[in-house]
Amino acid sequence: MPIRERRRDDNPRLLALWERSVRATHDFLAEADIDELRPQVRDVYLDAVDIWVFEDADGLAGFVGLADAQVEMLFLEPQRRGQGIGTRLLDHARGLRGALTVDVNEHNPQAHGFYRRYGFVDTGRSPLDGQGRPFPLIHMALPRDAAG
Repeated sequence: MPIRERRRDDNPRLLALWERSVRATHDFLAEADIDELRPQVRDVYLDAVDIWVFEDADGLAGFVGLADAQVEMLFLEPQRRGQGIGTRLLDHARGLRGALTVDVNEHNPQAHGFYRRYGFVDTGRSPLDGQGRPFPLIHMALPRDAAG
């Protein structure tokens, strides 16, 4: 199976994948926002969660980061989107943690739609992101019996 637990030496490749994915999907972020987030992702976030990576013969394609049952991050190589990798990573996370939750940027309708198709339901909204910036979040939960 191409999903494995993250190794510490994966972090530089994960950071690079994170940035490519964010640039492809988070058009609401300014360059200054990405510049501010990059060292936080590198120095804090990647080590603050349990990460599983999807890597196959074509290389590192995506990763999911969990804090308990909260999906804190799910990022895919832009050219590998639509190949079922995100679903496989969520299936793996669900197998580990059961009923999952996630916060999605309101300005990222593709991600919101992906989670809804998977079976997540909206449970609330916050006007600010976790760092207090004006990027509203949609809170979502996956019922234990959802998505199979």
